[in-house]
Amino acid sequence: MKQIIAAMVLAISIQAAGQMPKLIPQPVKMSTSAGFYKLSQPVTVQVPAANQEMTRLGTQLAERIAAAKGASFRIVGDNAGATADVHLVLNASNNATLGNEGYMLSCKTNGIVLSANQPAGIFYGMQTLLQLLPPEVESKQAVTGATWQVPYVEITDYPRFGYRGLMLDVARHYFTKQQVKDFIDNMVKYKFNMLHLHLTDDQGWRIEIKSLPKLTEVGAWRAPRQGRWGDWSKPTPDEPKTYGGYYTQDDMKEIIAYAASRFVQILPEIDVPGHSMALVAAYPELSATPGTYAVNAGDRFMIWPGNGTFYGTIDNNVNPANEKTYEILDKIFGELAQLFPYPYIHMGGDECYKGFWEKSDAIKQLMKREGLKDMHEVQSYFVKRIGKIIESKGKQMIGWDEIMEGGLAPGAAVMSWQGEKGGIAAAKMKHPVVMSPNTYTYVDLYQGDPVAEPPTYSMLRLSQSYKFDPLPAGVDPQYILGGQANLWSERLSTVRHAEYLLWPRGWAIAESVWSPKERKNWNDFVSRTEHHFVRSDFAQTKYSRSMYDPIFKFVKQPGPDSIRIELSTELEGLSIHYAFDETFPDEFYPVYRQPLTVPKDAVNLRVITSRNGKLVGKMITMPVAEMKKRAK
Repeated sequence: MKQIIAAMVLAISIQAAGQMPKLIPQPVKMSTSAGFYKLSQPVTVQVPAANQEMTRLGTQLAERIAAAKGASFRIVGDNAGATADVHLVLNASNNATLGNEGYMLSCKTNGIVLSANQPAGIFYGMQTLLQLLPPEVESKQAVTGATWQVPYVEITDYPRFGYRGLMLDVARHYFTKQQVKDFIDNMVKYKFNMLHLHLTDDQGWRIEIKSLPKLTEVGAWRAPRQGRWGDWSKPTPDEPKTYGGYYTQDDMKEIIAYAASRFVQILPEIDVPGHSMALVAAYPELSATPGTYAVNAGDRFMIWPGNGTFYGTIDNNVNPANEKTYEILDKIFGELAQLFPYPYIHMGGDECYKGFWEKSDAIKQLMKREGLKDMHEVQSYFVKRIGKIIESKGKQMIGWDEIMEGGLAPGAAVMSWQGEKGGIAAAKMKHPVVMSPNTYTYVDLYQGDPVAEPPTYSMLRLSQSYKFDPLPAGVDPQYILGGQANLWSERLSTVRHAEYLLWPRGWAIAESVWSPKERKNWNDFVSRTEHHFVRSDFAQTKYSRSMYDPIFKFVKQPGPDSIRIELSTELEGLSIHYAFDETFPDEFYPVYRQPLTVPKDAVNLRVITSRNGKLVGKMITMPVAEMKKRAK
């Protein structure tokens, strides 16, 4: 209750101060003037007469406002002669500046006019209009005390890129049909228009293939585990496989239709030849290494020694030398092509450990027969055959940047995740590219210090995500489709955890793929992010406040166990308060001003940040033992 009251006070103060609207992503052009338009009762939305699509959008908008306002609403046609709060207008002649997804929004004394060339533009303008309303509009229940008004504003807006994506890994953790719909609702608030579903992996197969029922009978289920991913025990053969689930084709049709009604397209991914344990568990004859296979339950079988190298202790690949592999994948991609309208199908292609292939007589024979000189060319042979299968279904193939190894298949698109180099190379080869570099867009990584975050394996702070530019220097923009953030789910198991990882870094990526590069400003984005924390509170959507937490650096000094402690912050204007005495510091404790040393016999350093005398960060306990480990 205190959090909601504080949010309401902040929301009122923001509107009363007449500040520039705090929109994410930042629009192309925006100007304001003094004053507000106050919504009437009932809320009235005017749409083009006899236009079902526009009536649907007008109803969608009015229902959102009315639910939070605790009011009724009316939808009227533009031939009714009635006054209205919001006028939704399709341009009679095409505005070339706006394109298919752009819009213009004007709020004046006589109401709000939202115009666009296409319904998609109206939809994105609606998201902006909702952000212009007080944060209470995000509530699913009626909220009292809000002032339902919109500032006088003029906005012209359109996206920088056509592909604005989020990847949701439903293979490692199964999200229900409703949870996927909720995910779509949250992503469209920030003008994302692509949902990449990672449907298969070693830990699960999540899509019904009617001609291959064992894929879901076996591949969709594994032994349940909780705790730290990678440290879980290997399941026994007789252990019940009760964790998992899958989407029937009817389920997926429902999700696709739901997404389409919000102008989101869905890119399906079947990850092969690696990451295929669930597929091989269902059809073990597809492995080049004879044995008994089970869906991985989270026990570690891929080992990463460092320097980007890795190896597997179990063969989780399909066999590129087995014709049955291609027969089964032909059925899989054939059913997917019938199910998903989007012109691309993602075939994965990443992190294929080839050590087991090197031992296979069948693959040696394949190499001799096809003139393949190394394992990269074996994978390229496989990828090119998959490309032909996908092409035969009337679709285009996209894959992670490893599909370039050994030679890129004709017509293939590349999703660049290992930094930007793969995408740059593919674009220079005149192939379509989606930029998704782990250096900016992997939102499953640490966003604050590991001692205070859920466990993962690398760091990606909000400020780094905000630096993402899908168009690298020197690359022809016609080959860059856009950009995408990836939410892998090895280490998450709830929607709340997923939200914590995604927001606010997802907002940073949203601005990077929608807004003009020159409109981006880190300090301004931080201010707008704080406003969207308030909106998220009303929406009951979880987010991370790790941007407020300090950054630690430990340097070994001469002398036994001597360490210099250096603290900094990601944001400007924060004070760091600290204590070594096992108490919990607040805004009245000492402020960090210069490097610290560890007092004799101290066990822990505790820190917390404040701004303008109010605590904003979380309490972090840093053990001295951890300092010593890092200092080495």
